Amino acid sequence: MNLMEKVLTTDLEESEGILRDLLHNSSDVVFRKLKTDGQILLFIYVEGLVDTNLVEQIILKPFLYQGLQGNNKEDSPFTQTLGQLLPVLKISTATTAGEVVDGVLKGNVALLAEGDSEAMISDFQHYQQRSVDEPATESVVRGPRDGFTESLRVNTSLIRRRLCTHHLVNKSYQLGEFTGTNVEILYLHGIAKDSIVQEVIRRISEIRIDGILESGYIEEMIEDTPYSPFPQIQNTERPDVVCAALLEGKVAIVTANTPFVLIVPMTFWSGLQASEDYYERSIFTTLIRWVRYFMFLIALVLPSIYVALTTFHPQIIPTVLLISIAAAREGVPFPTLVEALLMEFMFEALREAGVRLPKTIGSAVSIVGALVIGQAAVEAGIISAPMVIIVATTGIASFGIPRYNLGTALRILRFPMLLLAGFIGIYGILIGVSIILIHLSCLQSFGLPYLSPVSPETSAYAKDLIFRAPRWSMQRRPKNTTGGNGKRIS
Repeated sequence: MNLMEKVLTTDLEESEGILRDLLHNSSDVVFRKLKTDGQILLFIYVEGLVDTNLVEQIILKPFLYQGLQGNNKEDSPFTQTLGQLLPVLKISTATTAGEVVDGVLKGNVALLAEGDSEAMISDFQHYQQRSVDEPATESVVRGPRDGFTESLRVNTSLIRRRLCTHHLVNKSYQLGEFTGTNVEILYLHGIAKDSIVQEVIRRISEIRIDGILESGYIEEMIEDTPYSPFPQIQNTERPDVVCAALLEGKVAIVTANTPFVLIVPMTFWSGLQASEDYYERSIFTTLIRWVRYFMFLIALVLPSIYVALTTFHPQIIPTVLLISIAAAREGVPFPTLVEALLMEFMFEALREAGVRLPKTIGSAVSIVGALVIGQAAVEAGIISAPMVIIVATTGIASFGIPRYNLGTALRILRFPMLLLAGFIGIYGILIGVSIILIHLSCLQSFGLPYLSPVSPETSAYAKDLIFRAPRWSMQRRPKNTTGGNGKRIS
């Protein structure tokens, strides 16, 4: 029989031997025996996972100094211990060695008594964790400043603080053969569409993997089209973003040991919307959204348009501008396509270096590197000044995309678009854009079309797409994710 399935016996020595074998006599696992009133008890816990001060105050001191007061021989030692000496909220029993080991490794204390075939698992979990702070990747001018942490229970509490309703459903799962990572699915009963909820539950339940160390593991396992550059699952560090998504009928996936919460389903348009859009006045938000959509186009096709025009269609460029570009490119040894690819590669390398270096020097190195390398390359005649302007403008535009993973998709697509423009010209850009649009039209996220509500068209949701209508006029929730109560404003 597997040791994990072995049933505990009344022989404490035998049970201890089984548990020691399962835990491989690890040095951080404490086995502590105590004898009080003629009763032998065994405490098992992992150092660093439990609050040792609480263990001392609630378990060890009462046993050592008070003993089993009021001992009644008709009661089992386990019942006496539970009723008299362990005033904790979470207490459960275990009958197999596997249940005891699982409980101990999750930060609980296991208590075994001589002559009792059951173990008691009491919750004394205590982990070192950082405090709730403002998310580094989603800062806002106006809005809440709190962000998720690596603690699962802290994260769910941040959500429940905002959604104080019994309609908020929380379903718990454990994923990873070796990590046993806690994952919880949250949705609003009566608002979320049942088909979406069941699909999320099905995909989560079917995950079979050795370990889950971050929510990105789950994202790759459950997304519809894994080879698409476009993200089909939204991730965020902001509790207000998750709550707003839940109120629209979406489903949140909270993973332990990471501050990033997944939101499904995701559409293309939600990748271009920021949480601050709903805290500012609608007129200002509408203007910012237009700027954001324009920046999206610049980040995708501006270098390609420059390469196509200067290589194949110079007649389209105004004469004065064409003369200026020709003068700047005089002496440059590379074709425009090679020049653009070289600059894009250098820009991506500088951006990656700025992210990986320590914060105190990362930004300085990336800025100085861009200025020094760019200026030196122009003066040496290796790169033309207009190309530096084009690449810098494209980089700035890509930083304006609210969702990092959508900005990453643009960075990936920019290179094939450059190749198409360099070989076919403006026709290559049209072919590339057409392929992207066809691909976006075919994408789905948990049964929801990626381009909805534009394709297929849903006019009721147009108030929160290109424009952001005033709050009082958005009386209905999105139909594509809402399965029950569709009213926002009574």
